[in-house]
Amino acid sequence: MTDEPAITPELVAAHGLKADEYERVLALIGREPTLTELGIFSAMWNEHCSYKSSKKWLRTLPTKGERVIQGPGENAGVVDIGDGLCVVFKMESHNHPSYIEPYQGAATGVGGILRDVFTMGARPIAAMNALRFGAPDHPKTRHLVAGVVAGVGGYGNSFGVPTVGGEVNFHARYNGNCLVNAFAAGLAKTDAIFYSEAKGVGLPVVYLGAKTGRDGVGGATMASAEFDESIEEKRPTVQVGDPFTEKCLLEACLELMQTGAVIAIQDMGAAGLTCSAVEMGAKGGLGIELDLNAVPVREDRMSPYEMMLSESQERMLMVLDPEKREVAEAIFVKWGLDFAVVGKTTDDLRFRVLFEGKEVANLPIKELGDEAPEYDRPWVEPQPRQDVAPGDVAVPKNCGAALLSLLGSPDLCSRRWVFEQYDTLIQGNSLQRPGGDSGVVRVDGHPTKALAFSSDVTPRYCEADPYRGGAQAVAECWRNLTAVGAEPLAATDNLNFGNPEKPELMGQFVKAVEGIGAACSALAFPIVSGNVSLYNETQGTAILPTPTIGGVGLIEDRSNTARVDALKEGDVLFLVGHDGSHLGASAYLSTIEEREDGAPPPVDLAEEKRNGDFVRSFIRAGRIRTCHDLSDGGLAVALAELCMASRIGAAIEAGDGPDHAILFGEDQARYAVALSPADAESFAAAAADAGVPLRRLGTAGGDRLKVAGRLDLTIRAMTVAHESWFPSYMSGTVIEPPAAA
Repeated sequence: MTDEPAITPELVAAHGLKADEYERVLALIGREPTLTELGIFSAMWNEHCSYKSSKKWLRTLPTKGERVIQGPGENAGVVDIGDGLCVVFKMESHNHPSYIEPYQGAATGVGGILRDVFTMGARPIAAMNALRFGAPDHPKTRHLVAGVVAGVGGYGNSFGVPTVGGEVNFHARYNGNCLVNAFAAGLAKTDAIFYSEAKGVGLPVVYLGAKTGRDGVGGATMASAEFDESIEEKRPTVQVGDPFTEKCLLEACLELMQTGAVIAIQDMGAAGLTCSAVEMGAKGGLGIELDLNAVPVREDRMSPYEMMLSESQERMLMVLDPEKREVAEAIFVKWGLDFAVVGKTTDDLRFRVLFEGKEVANLPIKELGDEAPEYDRPWVEPQPRQDVAPGDVAVPKNCGAALLSLLGSPDLCSRRWVFEQYDTLIQGNSLQRPGGDSGVVRVDGHPTKALAFSSDVTPRYCEADPYRGGAQAVAECWRNLTAVGAEPLAATDNLNFGNPEKPELMGQFVKAVEGIGAACSALAFPIVSGNVSLYNETQGTAILPTPTIGGVGLIEDRSNTARVDALKEGDVLFLVGHDGSHLGASAYLSTIEEREDGAPPPVDLAEEKRNGDFVRSFIRAGRIRTCHDLSDGGLAVALAELCMASRIGAAIEAGDGPDHAILFGEDQARYAVALSPADAESFAAAAADAGVPLRRLGTAGGDRLKVAGRLDLTIRAMTVAHESWFPSYMSGTVIEPPAAA
């Protein structure tokens, strides 16, 4: 096109392509690219779409298992749950957009992950989100929390999917780059899964859903760059979502899929029309030809560049059986959505784009898609921190006051202010709401099955020792599923890190992935989908390494599950696992001592599996109704949460060791469980037979949590501390934790 700008080094750099990558473009196509072609390369070869820095390491993760139907490489992972049913799930980031425009960034993150799930033919049944914000006293944090939470709720509630769990954490390292990781899971029949691989030559390529606008142009490229002082200029790259259109798109797609018209289907997410068309063609070994004049648009005079890079929401691309065109089109017309034939499949492995009768792009599709650049980035082995012995940490003068401080701290306080803005009960299948170890959702239409969902990572562990931190994230997710009685099936990962071009940060990524892989292998918990988000960095300051793990577990008999709010008068409490001893990188050290030194706790994966399998067997036998895994804040916080959730106290024996280590140590592979007095002796005997460490803690009853000689708090005092911080903070007040009572 004659009015196109010259392709200058500055323009190439503005598109996120390095000089050597641009030389590779020139070598591939044998000429200077058009502006549209430069935009297409920029979109397909950025980190967000190509995984060019991470592919080498992602291949090392275990992705197969007896129940895995589809692993990484599709819109979402698919896992068999028996009886002809499967669960489809994935987690993805929308970090950069959410920092720039919190409401729409978070909302479209939810919309995008829901599309990934129903593109596969699954009806979404559950959502989660893992949110990380800057220090509470940072001037932008409250604004980001309010906008992100409203965006997550606004989209998910309107679309009609229950939000069943998630995480919210604060740390100064997220001041300039919050994290919004969105998870969705859906239910489908195992013989009715839909894939994105195009098949057949000369078949129509059909555009489905909402019209294309200018919102989100360049969004994927923006997501693959560090932030600097020009951040506010990036606002136009954030997409705008419409959950009601997406609900119509869901229903139309599921109805369409029953007609046999769909040969391949792909969500238009990052890089929009470009990425969806290229991936469909490249996977199928076919070329794609698009005519942009056929694309439904909502704005005048859109250029080919804008149409190819727009990330307008609620759109799909499909390869259609031409004999079913009329049936397919009628469905979309009925739902008030666009249906337009915008191209065809070809046999020449070229990606051709036409506009006003002219060819504005003609590129090799394989090199754009599944043969994008791949780097083996230099990396430096991280130096794990030295252990902190309990003797190196001051014992608190008042353990009760320390516990109240932990319960009322930004990272451990109740998230009720957050999850009460989400519809957690819509669809009528939620059995356990946020606040416990896992969200639990009944498998609709099945007499007994339920699914459990959890999301976990402890970024301060990953900063202190990326390998241990990665392994612990998997272990805690597996433990949270186990704690409700679910068999952990498979996981999805969302790997959030800084600039991979810095060897020390690339080293964090490599070791975290190694830790994740080791834990997934040991726990038979394969990674079936996921997302990598790099360049989470602002003016040279990287986020804490945050490899979020989202897990799915199966409950065969939903009448036998455990909860955190089922403690009853007279129940006998046990600690499964060893007494606390580890304070390095702990919540106690961070909150009470205001220190972040020390190594994270070791993760003994054989012990995790043995202890978890033992606990799960008793839950499934209906003998354990109350269970809580031990993690942040150790035994004292877990017991306080059990007592507050059940509104009943407990009298606990102290155990041997320093007060702060016993109460607040974060040793792994541990659970607090409660059984009826009639089952207590046989439980202890079974643990001894299985080689599972066990300590009888005490008995439930009264209205106080008492740990002999160490603390004595009313349920009310703990609840006030636990529930007050978030609403007070969001209303603009910061409160001091109450004194022990």
